[in-house]
Amino acid sequence: MISILVIEDEKRVADLLKIGLEENGYQIMVAYDGEMGLRLFQNNAFQLVISDIILPKLNGFEVCQQIRQHDEQIPILMLTALGTADDKLEGFDVGADDYMVKPFDFRELLARVRVLLKRRAVSGTEAPKQIAYADLKIDLERQEVMRGDTPIKLSPKEYNLLVYLVENVEKVVSRIEIAEKVWSTHFDTGTNFIDVYINYLRKKMDKNFDVKLIHTKPGVGFILTSRL
Repeated sequence: MISILVIEDEKRVADLLKIGLEENGYQIMVAYDGEMGLRLFQNNAFQLVISDIILPKLNGFEVCQQIRQHDEQIPILMLTALGTADDKLEGFDVGADDYMVKPFDFRELLARVRVLLKRRAVSGTEAPKQIAYADLKIDLERQEVMRGDTPIKLSPKEYNLLVYLVENVEKVVSRIEIAEKVWSTHFDTGTNFIDVYINYLRKKMDKNFDVKLIHTKPGVGFILTSRL
């Protein structure tokens, strides 16, 4: 049975998640503060974490960051009343995989849980240890990135975005494709998450190099190529 850790200090929401997810066949453990959530995570085996951000003792960003130090692959879904672009970017930067704003539709949350679990199952299959293009090399086991002899330090979401672009090298990918494949979600109309992260990548990947790899196709999307 798939086991999910729910970290939520609002009992009504925690009960809703526990009852709803258990009715759909998942095993649920609930923590009501950040420290309790970390203890449960360290002492049990979970396949997914759902965490609020505003929590007693340790906030959700801190919890997410510490979970990532122990497990780089487990899906983390942030569930919170904070809905600004900066809040979402901070959540993704510390390693969250998806983000839902309260109040939420449980059916949508359930759909996102299934997508995250499916993606984790697929990522557990046999995969190459390294991918490379031009002077770019990515060590998939260590999650280390190099351009030539220069190491490139990326946040978890920047790294995932780069890997997706390299996996689709020489191909234009749309913002919708990136949102679905990298974030496992659709963003609200008008948000610019993808463009923000593309700009983050450009500053780190291209700014100090003669050959630019990340390019924009206006009105279409983005492409990773050394031929433009």
